[in-house]
Amino acid sequence: MPRKLVVKAAADIARKWGDVTPGKSAYYEAETPGASALWEANAKLAKGTFKGAMADPKIADKFEGGVKGKAAKFARKVRDVGIARFGPGVSAAVSDMAEGFTPYQGVLAALEVPDRGPRGADQNYAIGKKIGDELHKKRLAVLGAAS
Repeated sequence: MPRKLVVKAAADIARKWGDVTPGKSAYYEAETPGASALWEANAKLAKGTFKGAMADPKIADKFEGGVKGKAAKFARKVRDVGIARFGPGVSAAVSDMAEGFTPYQGVLAALEVPDRGPRGADQNYAIGKKIGDELHKKRLAVLGAAS
């Protein structure tokens, strides 16, 4: 005979989660560093799944549905969490920023661009296009997606 599942109220579940989970920081610290290699391997294996998901004709509707009505949550999380974490997050990411920017810095440093012309001259727009084209090529190469 079918039966109904007994499920606590969402507020009760959330309250317990909020009470218990912060005390799990030692578990988080111990377990998450070792999970990074597994995450990377599984993410690479998901390439075909990702491609299929992006080909779904309703993907734009699904994306819109995922963000619709979330502006208030976004603003609340920035205010309640993001501001306090912003400075420490930047400090923790200095070496990541340097590593990530280095390939693009090399492209920019090696790039030769024509002299600027008078305001509004086509050659001025050509400078921006050349820089953009070269940075885009480098980005694709860094991502392993060069054509």
